[in-house]
Amino acid sequence: MPLAVEACGWQGHWRQLVRGLVRVDSERAERKLLDNLAQPGRPTVLAFVNAHAMNSAATSREFFEALRSADVVLRDGSGMALLLKLLNMAPGLNLNGTDLIPKLLRRFAGRPIALFGTEDPWLSQARATVTATLAPGSPCVIEHGFLPTADYVRLACAQAPALIVLGMGMPRQEQVARELRATLDHPCLIVCGGAILDFLGGKTSRAPRWMRGAGVEWLYRLGLEPRRLFRRYVVGNPLFVARALKLALGGTKPARGPLSRTP
Repeated sequence: MPLAVEACGWQGHWRQLVRGLVRVDSERAERKLLDNLAQPGRPTVLAFVNAHAMNSAATSREFFEALRSADVVLRDGSGMALLLKLLNMAPGLNLNGTDLIPKLLRRFAGRPIALFGTEDPWLSQARATVTATLAPGSPCVIEHGFLPTADYVRLACAQAPALIVLGMGMPRQEQVARELRATLDHPCLIVCGGAILDFLGGKTSRAPRWMRGAGVEWLYRLGLEPRRLFRRYVVGNPLFVARALKLALGGTKPARGPLSRTP
């Protein structure tokens, strides 16, 4: 069971996460970020923070610690943009994993890749997509997302992939990523990818471009999976906004920092 965050402690956790965000304000800066991520000098964890992640960090110390320990944390979604604006911080570009991870996969073409998460047939279809179109020439090992963490560690140690994409959902993938980084001794990028393998494998479709541009892709996903996502979006989104307003209206705001920060 995750450890509950003490009363009012979530505000400190949110401030820490916001201060640690890597924000970029241009496509050129995004390309530089991707180029840097594609050349890790050590095991490096990339994570994404959206409204659901912030709500989870407000109630689970274990998840908060795993997320805070990531080497690079990017903001994902319109909810985080709202929070940053309320805190008088420029939100920068929306660097969501569904768009960014395929760009990373292209930069790792020819190097070994591991996809850990979801299940067949979508996992095998995701590998086919990666090896055919995103990273041709890359050996690609796969494993479903329901094994003990030690199994992923053993497989990663044996295969030494340059890129590991975890598609297990929060908070499991962040915990697995933390353990992988602590154990592996070869340079690699470990990505907390959420539903990316389901997208690549054809299990889940993307929202129309206009919905993505308007920041309401979550409505499309809710329509596809209302039972599974009801609590995350219908309950979680208003709760996130309420917390964001409370954080902005009380206490010390996060210090302003440079918009672009190289990992």
